Amino acid sequence: MSNETSRPLAVPDTAGTAPAVPHDPEHGLPATFGTGWKGRLLFWIAVAFSAFQIVTAFGIPLDFRIVPSLSWLTPILLIRIAFALWLVWILLGAARGRANIEAILAFLTLFGAFELVSLYTGTLPNQVLRTLHVGFLCLTACGLLANADETSPPARIFWWAVGIVGFTLGLYHWWNYNELVNRAGELTHADMVVGISALIVLFLLVWRAMGIALPLVAGTFLAYCLFGNYLPAPYDHRGYSLEQVIEQMAFGTEGLYSTPTAVSATFIFLFILFGAFMERAGVIDFFNDLSMAVFGGKQGGPGKVCVASSALMGTVSGSGVANVVASGQFTIPLMKRSGFNGAFAGGVEATSSMGGQIMPPVMGAVAFIMAETIDVPYSKIVEAAIIPALLYFAACYWAVHLEAGKLGLRGLPKSELPSAREELRRHWYLIAPLLVLVVLLFAGFTPLFAGAIGLALTVALILALAVSAGLTTPALRVVFWVGFGLICAASMSVSIATVLLVVLALVIWNVLRGASGREVLRSCIEALADGARQALPVGLACALVGIVIGTMTLTGLGTIFGSWLIGIGKNSMFLALILTMVFSLILGMGIPTIPNYIITSSLAAPILLQLDVPLIVSHMFVFYFGIMADLTPPVALAAFAAAPMAKVSGMKIGVQAVKIALPGFVVPYMAVYDPTLMLQPVAGLSGASYWLAVAYIAIKATLAMVLWGAAFVGYLSRSLALWERALAAIAAAFLVAAVPLTDEIGFALAAAMIGQHLWRARADAHPAT
Repeated sequence: MSNETSRPLAVPDTAGTAPAVPHDPEHGLPATFGTGWKGRLLFWIAVAFSAFQIVTAFGIPLDFRIVPSLSWLTPILLIRIAFALWLVWILLGAARGRANIEAILAFLTLFGAFELVSLYTGTLPNQVLRTLHVGFLCLTACGLLANADETSPPARIFWWAVGIVGFTLGLYHWWNYNELVNRAGELTHADMVVGISALIVLFLLVWRAMGIALPLVAGTFLAYCLFGNYLPAPYDHRGYSLEQVIEQMAFGTEGLYSTPTAVSATFIFLFILFGAFMERAGVIDFFNDLSMAVFGGKQGGPGKVCVASSALMGTVSGSGVANVVASGQFTIPLMKRSGFNGAFAGGVEATSSMGGQIMPPVMGAVAFIMAETIDVPYSKIVEAAIIPALLYFAACYWAVHLEAGKLGLRGLPKSELPSAREELRRHWYLIAPLLVLVVLLFAGFTPLFAGAIGLALTVALILALAVSAGLTTPALRVVFWVGFGLICAASMSVSIATVLLVVLALVIWNVLRGASGREVLRSCIEALADGARQALPVGLACALVGIVIGTMTLTGLGTIFGSWLIGIGKNSMFLALILTMVFSLILGMGIPTIPNYIITSSLAAPILLQLDVPLIVSHMFVFYFGIMADLTPPVALAAFAAAPMAKVSGMKIGVQAVKIALPGFVVPYMAVYDPTLMLQPVAGLSGASYWLAVAYIAIKATLAMVLWGAAFVGYLSRSLALWERALAAIAAAFLVAAVPLTDEIGFALAAAMIGQHLWRARADAHPAT
């Protein structure tokens, strides 16, 4: 641990302008909070948003007696005393002519967030939590739009007004919760105004921030609720009044505040913060360095570094386009300098980055929504994703290997590479919170508990690194780290509250350390703000797409779509799967993965279940194609995010990405016909026979991936003739097909193709004399 300070914590400037890109390519929200006092106000609103979500996620009541005999001594009282002392300090400074605007803004926003929680003593009802979450989303997102440099003064006033209205709508539910519950189903005029306003604000904000596609889809479903009774049978419904529709969409838990919003307000937000703090701790740099050390010297090393680092980053961030932006600035130019063309380099980055959404243990936000929707433990979703994720990244790696061989590229010189052993020796502790997270998830703890512990340990690690840096002798550092590890282990065995006490002690220690300690605390505060900003597109999409769920439950629209798809599926399961895939891809061309999954899972996944596709497999099927939509032209969000760094058109990158990501298109089909690929139970198989079946399907899928990679790149151990490429593709297709004798034919063709190719390659290498 003697070198733990060699990787300094990233401490952005105080204007909240850490991101290197001006806009997030996945949506139209600016990536900075703005300048001046308005920028600082928005920054502290984002911090308060994160603080609010952390307190509600940990779920620790704030009204318990600290001393059993003293009923008045509660955490709420102590926190209010702390705020009162803070206010006195601010007023004393102002009286002496040292008015601190930063402190005033921080006090107002954080105290306001605390009062929101304290009304319900720290354990907010689900409905209140969801509505306040959406209110914070609206206020923060509108503030970003208002503070953007290109926004005109009238537009700034407009967007701040929209944000305040959106937040006030959340406050309406917060203040009137008991009354709304008591008269559920009977809306007043004020309720109608609030409900209609909520719909207008979200439609307007999502349109501006994420484009027209999602509002159009949600608007179509909303129009069906209002006017579907005028359609011809069997597409009509019995008709619903405006009051019924507003009650369904804006009150209760079946519209804007349905399951996706609940998941956004708990699991998703917490894991986004977890990723933000892991990045502050230096984990992303560690992953990049480790990938460089292990793969940089191999054939096509820079491309393999891209695949490996994206896979590792995906275990933390679970965000595709964000991975492209974060790692692409380093990996794409490196790949181009080593000899790969720009389109292929961008395709590798886009494909491997999108795989982060299916890479355990964190995966993407959809995985949490899926677990909540189908009511299975999150660990089961992770288990189902393990083999497909490994196949996906292995295919990316294989494509890079073949392309490098085709171009005659070699790896980077050893002198330019870090040492893997040294990196692990110096920075192994950075992944400790991630390992704890994995253990907790597979031990059966809820994602919320595991994420809360992982987040708390990451914050504790950042603060402990700063404390350790101030210790002068190696012996003291050893003692400190041993004590830190023992205390953390003991606190986790007691409760979350005990873990938080460890974090609080480290915070106080850093405050007392002086300027260097406060600098680290500022870095943690920046992480809170950045996490809130990253959560905006996810949360807004979850809220608006709730209209689809509300429509399905109100009108029974899924029955109409389901009857049509079941009719097709009875005659041809394959055709039903093709139609579901096309539907997911078309929908995903303009809509992010989360709303795409919610819509397709609401419509198609239940139908696949009725066609005897296992529950998790049916949902993973539409999930995978929602991800593939971000790689598929003409929209291909991930490809277009990589385009500026590759200096090639997004369309060319998208074409390359589709070729590289072919297993992502094929694996879901294989899992439908053989669920053992996703480790799902199969009737008649158990024990050793089951695991033999798992090994067989994994080997078959791997061989198909190897053949398809060779066919598309046109290279194996040497360049392939056109007929060899065709034979490889045909053999792979037979291996994937689930028809009697196709496996035997596929293996035979694969053996013939590979055998003759190696024989020809050897003959060329050793010509007869």
